[in-house]
Amino acid sequence: MNKEFLSPVKETALAHLVLHSPYCLGNSIKIHTQQDGFPELENIKLAIFGVQEDRNSENNFGCGDNLHFIRRKLYELFPGKWNLEIADLGNVLKGNSVSDTYYAVSEIITSLVKQQIIPIIIGGGQDLTYVNYRAYDCLEQTINITAVDSRFDLGNLDDDLTSQSYLSKIIMQKPNNLFNYSNVGYQTYFNAQEEIKLFDSLFFDTCRLGKAKELENIEPAFRNADIVSIDLGAVRQSEAPANNNASPNGFYGEEICAIARYAGISDKVSSFGIYEYNSKYDNNHQTASLVAQMIWYFIEGVNFRVKDYPFSGKENYQKFTVIMEDDDSLVFYKSNKTGRWWMEIKILSDNKYKRHALVPCTYKDYTDATRQVIPERWYKAMQKMI
Repeated sequence: MNKEFLSPVKETALAHLVLHSPYCLGNSIKIHTQQDGFPELENIKLAIFGVQEDRNSENNFGCGDNLHFIRRKLYELFPGKWNLEIADLGNVLKGNSVSDTYYAVSEIITSLVKQQIIPIIIGGGQDLTYVNYRAYDCLEQTINITAVDSRFDLGNLDDDLTSQSYLSKIIMQKPNNLFNYSNVGYQTYFNAQEEIKLFDSLFFDTCRLGKAKELENIEPAFRNADIVSIDLGAVRQSEAPANNNASPNGFYGEEICAIARYAGISDKVSSFGIYEYNSKYDNNHQTASLVAQMIWYFIEGVNFRVKDYPFSGKENYQKFTVIMEDDDSLVFYKSNKTGRWWMEIKILSDNKYKRHALVPCTYKDYTDATRQVIPERWYKAMQKMI
């Protein structure tokens, strides 16, 4: 990793540590400071870094500033019963151009992922989701993205890359390594009907806010994700005011923390970003506290990963075969460890989508199949593999 891309954590974030318990999180993680320099990454499992870039954030300029407010709130929290080494690598400063910043962020994520270190990205606009996606090009495999957002952020094909048009770039630009995109918590009045129809035609997964609040409905979307991107605009304004695009409706604080834990506990998620934090709209650092707690819950989830699929052999699962009316069959697997469910997609052994052959699902998907109703998740996954 090119350490020159990252500046040390501000002393204003570190000064408060002397006032807190020696057992708090800030005193138990490795921090990139001016005095101690860049931390060693050996045995590190998670690495936090900030991005001070707001130039392509629509209607939310300033979203890369004052990330030390988040750090102060994070450092004062107490760790759980974790067996993880965590580092805070500091911030990527604004480059001379936006593309300079993008290059630095992409290089950092690529380096961390190759070392099997999970990056936790804070600050900047959600356009960084595109940069995060491009950082996986070196892995030469198709990946899944799950975004928690009230908007689809498609934009127009000829628009420049921004926080509200990044998804069209992911879909259209080559190399195209996207297998599936899931949106969690969209609000219909923020999205054109044409965009909703386009998502259906692309067999992407979407879950409206009302349904997403029944959290068991959305857990499979995170279990199936490589990249998780959270726009703070998906959280209601009363809970997270530090976003100029905030709305009265959205997730509550405890719901977005539960979502962050879902992302962490997924064996597949290898990068996690929380975007669009804008300190100038924050009241009493309320949003900074919420972001810190989201990070805490993500780390908590990572700590409790149990190495379910794809790391565990099929002997650790119960297999259920449902015979359909057309004499075909759907095969389900239930984990003996966690009780979580998967559906099997029958594909050729040399198919490039082999890593997607088991699709996370819910018990309801299984019971639907027993009533001869093909689960929507199975249908959409199959259509993308044809």
